[in-house]
Amino acid sequence: MLVGVLGGGQLGRMLGLAGVAMGMRFRFLDPSPDAPAKDVGELVVGNFDDPAALDLFSAGLDVATFEFENVPSSAVRHVAQRVTIHPNADALDVAQDRASEKRYFEQAGLAVHPWATVDDLSSLEAGIKTVGPPAVLKTRRGGYDGKGQAVIRATTDTGAQAGSLCHAWESIGKRPAIVEAMVPFTRELSIIAARGRDGSFAAYPLVENAHAKGILRTSMAPAIGVSPAIERSAREHCHTLMEKLNYVGVLAVEFFEHDGRLLANEMAPRVHNTGHWTIEGAVTSQFENHLRAVAGLPVGSCAPRGTSVMHNIIGGVPDKAAVLRVPGAHLHLYGKEPREARKIGHVTVCGDDANAVSFASSEIGSLVAAAARG
Repeated sequence: MLVGVLGGGQLGRMLGLAGVAMGMRFRFLDPSPDAPAKDVGELVVGNFDDPAALDLFSAGLDVATFEFENVPSSAVRHVAQRVTIHPNADALDVAQDRASEKRYFEQAGLAVHPWATVDDLSSLEAGIKTVGPPAVLKTRRGGYDGKGQAVIRATTDTGAQAGSLCHAWESIGKRPAIVEAMVPFTRELSIIAARGRDGSFAAYPLVENAHAKGILRTSMAPAIGVSPAIERSAREHCHTLMEKLNYVGVLAVEFFEHDGRLLANEMAPRVHNTGHWTIEGAVTSQFENHLRAVAGLPVGSCAPRGTSVMHNIIGGVPDKAAVLRVPGAHLHLYGKEPREARKIGHVTVCGDDANAVSFASSEIGSLVAAAARG
């Protein structure tokens, strides 16, 4: 089976690594000749808005997917005229626009932060009166790892002062946006689930995530102290979203836990950073399950194998020997050049003893942090 993947980043690379073991071959389309996925399949270098590149990519494929939610939905629709592609373009349309995403969550019955659309400074002023400071201004399209966002702390405009309306509007480039309330939350949780072509559904346990400077640093799976009601609510919300979209593949949904309930933050129609732990820490990895689903194969078990903690490697590569000496540690490097604030790999620590995993995780955290400092 020849699988096409729009995007050749580290997620595409990990899809390839999972699929080769099942006898799949891969072709990737990416604008960069140095895309990390080049090591696990054929790479077509081209832009996602180039019909000729899309046609070259599509020729002879058995099925296609994407690993990057900023692929234009028009590209997915173009490919869909030639080969089956999952997830569908409708999922991208929802996820690529934060206002559409918020409305979709509300229509599906999910609770969200108080929010308002922003098209100019006057609508930002009106919005902040509705949601109240402190608040976060986010571009409707694009932006990830903290990019395209600004915190607003002032109730009235104070010019260029950080935290003011003008400063926030200027800092996101005066682009269409949403403004949402900063609700105090206990923690960030995420769920990843897979839905097959036949509608079969399986979900991994809720994961607790920690961020710094807008970038995911660690994910712990399963999250500790999650009530059965919260776990059930997350699964039901994710299932509802997938059913409404007739979604096939892996979907990630991020939540904030607040006052004993979940507030939906955003969704990602692809394999996700908060699911990297599943490679070693689950019966079936998110990457294998995504490929199983899009290829029409049975979805595998999402049960965890003990406790796992995933650490993103950001900016610099830690000492490999030191990492691999840590019991239960698994090192993944993406073939990307080190650069400040860039994700270039991850380490997952797994084991049956949660205390031992916690101790080993602290060692990995120190090594990763030291490498990031240079």
